Amino acid sequence: MSTPMSTLAIAPATTTLMDRLIPVGDDVKGQTIRAVLLTIVGAQLLWISAKVQVPMWPVPMTMQTYAILALAGLAGWRVGLSMVALYLAQGAVGMPVFAGTPEKGIGLAYMMGPTGGYLLGFLMAAAVAGAASQVRGGMRLVSVVVGMTVAHLLVFIPGILWLGGAGFMDGGISAALAYNVSSFWLGTVLKTLLAIATIYGVWQLTSDRPTSPPSAS
Repeated sequence: MSTPMSTLAIAPATTTLMDRLIPVGDDVKGQTIRAVLLTIVGAQLLWISAKVQVPMWPVPMTMQTYAILALAGLAGWRVGLSMVALYLAQGAVGMPVFAGTPEKGIGLAYMMGPTGGYLLGFLMAAAVAGAASQVRGGMRLVSVVVGMTVAHLLVFIPGILWLGGAGFMDGGISAALAYNVSSFWLGTVLKTLLAIATIYGVWQLTSDRPTSPPSAS
């Protein structure tokens, strides 16, 4: 038995928060231009966020993982992945985009160092944060909380495995896990909460905005 076309037509489309902030509707050209511009701007914001250090106990924290969660949450998983991929590509060719560059090296040599696993985790986090924030019909707070929490944890899984498993830390993976928990737990909690507040706050503030630009009269 075939499904009537009318039934398919009324299914709500999956949208991103950027569809409300910068609406382009179904215009493919407009969507492409917006995606390219967001990717370029987002990659540069990730660069800036890597250099922003906030005093925190027991170690200073950067705002980079917050930026990844927030930007991917606003733009969706495809553009979020593109932002992070461009950011990593900039670093791979030698641009000093990472928190430890150029002081601790640049390019692929830096990326294959102790922080290499976290850089891989950035891609995973962007995908999950973006997917959790692309909504069909309406956004639920619980979905944002779970999505942002899982996304942030995904930064640390490859980071810990690489740091401990590749011999960068004495004591192996267990020592790397203990170091990450003791050093980053407070900053991780705060940045996750900030990302949740950002995404859900933008959703609430833009709830009455259309996802298509106004048509010419």
